[in-house]
Amino acid sequence: MGFFNHADYVEMTVHFRCNLKCRHCMILETMDWLTPADESEFSALLEENRREQKWKGLILTGSEVTLRADLPQMAERARDAGFQHVRIQTHGMRLADVGYCRTLIDAGIDEFFVSLTADNAETHDFITEVPGSFNRTLQGIHNLANFTDVKQLTNTVVTRLSYQTLPNVVELLKDIPNLVEMDFWSYWPMQEEGDPKLLVSHLEVRPFLRKAIQLARAFGRQVEIKNFPHCLLGSDADALLNDQPELRIDPRFWNEFNRNGFHQCAFRDICGSKQCLGLNAAYVKQYGWHEDELKPIPRCA
Repeated sequence: MGFFNHADYVEMTVHFRCNLKCRHCMILETMDWLTPADESEFSALLEENRREQKWKGLILTGSEVTLRADLPQMAERARDAGFQHVRIQTHGMRLADVGYCRTLIDAGIDEFFVSLTADNAETHDFITEVPGSFNRTLQGIHNLANFTDVKQLTNTVVTRLSYQTLPNVVELLKDIPNLVEMDFWSYWPMQEEGDPKLLVSHLEVRPFLRKAIQLARAFGRQVEIKNFPHCLLGSDADALLNDQPELRIDPRFWNEFNRNGFHQCAFRDICGSKQCLGLNAAYVKQYGWHEDELKPIPRCA
């Protein structure tokens, strides 16, 4: 289990618009037709928690939630329904406005999961396709650092464009006092084929990823790795955690998501890992099975 228990949270997609065009975005091609939760669904979720106290935290997500003008009011309603924590997933650009940060925090948002794609403006802005986005996101992270009652988490998607920057991302944020967790999610496409400009071999990624894990832990951060082979992480394998909160989303999303073909591995039938998602279809098509590198995790007696 990581710093946060995923089972304590429920996640709801409440917005499907974004003002970035991240090259690795898995829902970029679906935002035009996926439907966010409406008022009745949001109210029903709040009432469910008010009645049953099923979760400690609510995560508001779905492209870029800070584009919703009523985000502070949604947070207030969630707190009133008994949620002890409200988290938003965001690219963080609006957080460059410290007044906006204060508005969200005053409304009850106390956890911020911020996406940072690289350690420098040139790479980050190339990935997001928006000049100036790196500086605004980084300013947002620094603004949040001044609020002692909130926690920050960051996520960096691991692609061919970003993997060599992972240790530097950790170094860049080492002095953020309320940064408690750093996540690194290996890129996967929501289809059977991936962009060769983004897909990168796990074998190339491994030394950079493991260095990032070790650095983040040395700075006192929890680390979660998503969608990377368990057996390639060596002594850092306990950082792999593919658990997720319950997700309330347009059910049509799953039809697209399942096209990625997770859980493929030459050793699937004998491996004892409870966390590994194996390889996905696009990865296997580009890099093969890595039979000489992957090693099954022993099954418990």
